[in-house]
Amino acid sequence: MSQRPRYSISPAELEARLRLHSLPELGPRRFRKLLTAFDSASAALSAPASAWRALGLPAACAEPRRSSEVRERAAAALAWLETQTQHLLMWDDPMYPGLLAELHDAPPLLFVAGDPTLLELPQLAMVGSRRASRPGLDTAHSFARSLAAGGFVITSGLALGIDGAAHQGALDVAGKTIAVLGTGLRCLYPARHKQLAADIVERGGALVSELPLDCPPQASNFPRRNRIISGLSLGVLVVEASPSSGSLITARLAAEQGREVYAIPGSIHHPGARGCHQLIRDGATLVESIEHILEALRGWQQPMALVAPAAQGHAAHPLLDLLHAAPHSSEALAAASGWTLPEVLAALTELELDGRVAQEGARWVGRAG
Repeated sequence: MSQRPRYSISPAELEARLRLHSLPELGPRRFRKLLTAFDSASAALSAPASAWRALGLPAACAEPRRSSEVRERAAAALAWLETQTQHLLMWDDPMYPGLLAELHDAPPLLFVAGDPTLLELPQLAMVGSRRASRPGLDTAHSFARSLAAGGFVITSGLALGIDGAAHQGALDVAGKTIAVLGTGLRCLYPARHKQLAADIVERGGALVSELPLDCPPQASNFPRRNRIISGLSLGVLVVEASPSSGSLITARLAAEQGREVYAIPGSIHHPGARGCHQLIRDGATLVESIEHILEALRGWQQPMALVAPAAQGHAAHPLLDLLHAAPHSSEALAAASGWTLPEVLAALTELELDGRVAQEGARWVGRAG
């Protein structure tokens, strides 16, 4: 990725924006209204309360702006940014992700732990139930592994269930993944995924949040988080979800944002499939293989690691020939076939979804048929 010009503002303006950002009841549209009216956050903070009232902002926004608590939160954020792997992207920054900037309520500030350049790369969001079935988790892991091996960044919400399986699938092939949080980056939730979050950053991925660093879990923030997941991505794949799942909110937002929406069908007897079936009835693309996703993204360059092996279809397959002879690990298959490891993993995902191979421990075996 080519380097874009670094964006800089004065230390005083940066501190002022962080103070504005931590004010109660000041969402993205009010934040932007203030900067448009006063030209800078510094001027907005200095303006009289009557000027804020004239803009239609409630007293709850204006009154705390000079408080010690707001100043301390801004100072804590500035200290957090001193670490080399921790960043702040603002909506008028040239490095702010272009797709996200299209939203009418794009976050004015994005805290990023890890690699901020990933936010501009082609992303596919994967979401689903927190209480997913074992087959649902396996499907999410397999699709994420194949898509990440082919060059897509996998974006999800770090939640239990499908989100976690998607992040892990990307990591398992040394792919890139972005976790968008519904909490501040200093309040990782759920606690069970703290190690997963650390692994994402350590392996070249990123954690992202629009919320102040110390913001705890609050139910109202997770739907807000979902618009960022879909807004960053070319499309959203829903793997398994009930009709009341928050994943359907993400899918609805994706459709409103002009993104592709994909859904994997399931048994009519499985409650976790009903949300996906509803999406399909509403016009989402029914997905049974990676190709169904790529077909809808023809305007974008398709990763060759996905296209070449998958084109084998149900014809004779070189990896199957090797596996019918003897079980192999992924690395052994790469060495024996001459393919790169990402190509092998992408092909194995397709073969596994077709029921033609299975993983037993660390090795793959071919199935008859």
